[in-house]
Amino acid sequence: MKNVIWLVIGVAAGFVVAHEVNKTQQGKAFFTELDTKAREFGEAMSEGYRQREAELHAALGDDAAGGAPVTGAP
Repeated sequence: MKNVIWLVIGVAAGFVVAHEVNKTQQGKAFFTELDTKAREFGEAMSEGYRQREAELHAALGDDAAGGAPVTGAP
């Protein structure tokens, strides 16, 4: 329980510090760049997931829409 309290205090302190840093011009630039990189990373992960999923469906002979076998077998 003690560790959970310290975790909550740490998260709250992090939010306060980030809010104060975001008030400066350099802080805004930093967080804007960080947000851009995080979004690009997320998009790359999603695209990679979709590509890998398509590869696996193709390898299994499933159609991409419903996962049913292309051969028509139930």
